[in-house]
Amino acid sequence: MQLGLQILYRSIGLFILVLVAIRILGKINIARVPSYKLVSYYAIATIAVLISVNIIKDVALGLIALGVWVLFPVLLDYLSLRSKLLHDLINGKETVLIKHGKIMEENLKQIRLTGEELLSELRSKNAFNLMDVEFAVMETTGEINVYLKSDKEPVSGHDLGIMTAPQTEPQTVILDGNALNESMASLGLNKEWLHIQLENMGVSLDNVFLGQVDSSGDLYIDLFDDAIELPQAKVKEMIYANMEKAEASLTTFALETEDDSAKAMYEKNAKKLKHLMAKLYPCLLR
Repeated sequence: MQLGLQILYRSIGLFILVLVAIRILGKINIARVPSYKLVSYYAIATIAVLISVNIIKDVALGLIALGVWVLFPVLLDYLSLRSKLLHDLINGKETVLIKHGKIMEENLKQIRLTGEELLSELRSKNAFNLMDVEFAVMETTGEINVYLKSDKEPVSGHDLGIMTAPQTEPQTVILDGNALNESMASLGLNKEWLHIQLENMGVSLDNVFLGQVDSSGDLYIDLFDDAIELPQAKVKEMIYANMEKAEASLTTFALETEDDSAKAMYEKNAKKLKHLMAKLYPCLLR
């Protein structure tokens, strides 16, 4: 019984200690972790388990070993930042697989990558045709990045000379039926605005699984009940429609008034508004 409690207390303490150690090692995508850090993660986990189940009986020695496996990768990271030579020695160098549309067979042999594996990696990057690829490189993490030939790149608004509205990341304002005040505050919104939007859609907050607001101010929601179909608000379209309505009203006022100065004022402002609408059209309706 006493041994069981000892293992329990050790396991709890080491679990917390390992969490702290992982935070010290830093945030990193597990798929892109360098090999020496991957070994460190396994070593830390193994040492922690051996201490917790009392295979390593001297806790102090076990903690010293744990500290080495935590601090040494941090030291290597620091040295990598200070020296390009050390960075290449510790992390390795990237390997060019395709250059000017031609496969580098010697480099494939060096990293022991077959042609079929290369094609599979290219397909994962949406490059299904080898002749479309201008350049491909394997990073030090093992990930392969692909650069397509210029005539195979997707056409953008910049290529066509079309002005488009800048886009920022959407903010989640509702999660599991709860309003997220911090996210709304970052957009300059509040709970009253959210309640008005939900009321217009005919839903209650507790029935919303997830809600996001994009850079245009449109609210998208997903309900717990997927059988309910909801019209999504179109803020940009509404703004443009209101501008069209205002321009039409100014034109009407200019036709109806008999005052020459008022007519000139209405016509002038109608032209200004029409010019503004033409400039905003790509941002509001594209």
